[in-house]
Amino acid sequence: MDAARLDGFLADRDTWRATHCSIGKAMDVIGTRSAVLILREAYYGTTRFDDFAKRVGITEAVAASRLRELTAEGLFERQPYKEPGQRTRYEYVLTEKGHDLLPAVLALMQWGDKYLQGEYGPPIGLRDDATGEPVRVEVRSPGREVPLAELRLTPMRPRP
Repeated sequence: MDAARLDGFLADRDTWRATHCSIGKAMDVIGTRSAVLILREAYYGTTRFDDFAKRVGITEAVAASRLRELTAEGLFERQPYKEPGQRTRYEYVLTEKGHDLLPAVLALMQWGDKYLQGEYGPPIGLRDDATGEPVRVEVRSPGREVPLAELRLTPMRPRP
């Protein structure tokens, strides 16, 4: 069976629980379909409320709720704008924290391309703008991709 290697107290899985798990905490922030698709749209350049709702295919109430949550978590920043003759409105701009989720969202896309698109294949390709080369998300150390069986998990702080 392929599995990551566990060091220190992590090796005895019966003596600890993943109560402070970063994956669980991340899912608390972005764990809904609408939240991830709003992030997708932000990576594609969407900034305006109406466009998020329309492009993701969600109601305005759901869009408002998700954007409020993602903004409160620091993934978006609201910035005012005003069209001529209109009232001031707000657009949603990704913060550094929001940008840093890009590899996770692209990893989901890459997995969906491989396992869920069937005979038609991926609808969108990823390429390096500077070189034109394909881009993919990988688990890497310098110079090589690291397979699951060669991934080592080590405690970063004392046992909780």
